[in-house]
Amino acid sequence: MYEEKFMDYVVSLSRKALDLPGTQPFGAIVIRAGEIVGEGINQELAHKDPTAHGEVEAIRDACQRLGTTDLSDCSLYAIGEPCPMCTVAIRLAGLRHVFYGATHQDAMNAYKGLADTPYADIDVESLKVEASLPTSQRSTPYSQHNAKVCAEVYREWSESMQKKLGLSR
Repeated sequence: MYEEKFMDYVVSLSRKALDLPGTQPFGAIVIRAGEIVGEGINQELAHKDPTAHGEVEAIRDACQRLGTTDLSDCSLYAIGEPCPMCTVAIRLAGLRHVFYGATHQDAMNAYKGLADTPYADIDVESLKVEASLPTSQRSTPYSQHNAKVCAEVYREWSESMQKKLGLSR
């Protein structure tokens, strides 16, 4: 269930990032049983890490605090609609609901004011399309090598996990 106080907190957290070096005002929090169990702001510049979005940082924080990667009993509040990368992280963590404020279009409108920076060319909608394309059609070249050997590692991992989980015969 949506609670305004948590969105207010995300807005406050995001505004604080306006004054923190190396951060950007894209904040998020993870809520479990009415309590904040994780929070994050975009720290791409501070961490020199393009995956350090607020949502991912909040998920990382919650997982560390709770000692689990299963956040299926948690919800996420974010200043804006999560990007495709954050959407995957949300899905992997199993979050049950996402509450957000601004849309992708709002973000793209803000980016337009940042001419001559990497942000000026960001188009979230094209990123969604690109992620769904076969690797042969993506803008960054992809090439596959040593497929059998690499797939064997996946198979070995699956067998190991089956044993650990008591699923093997």
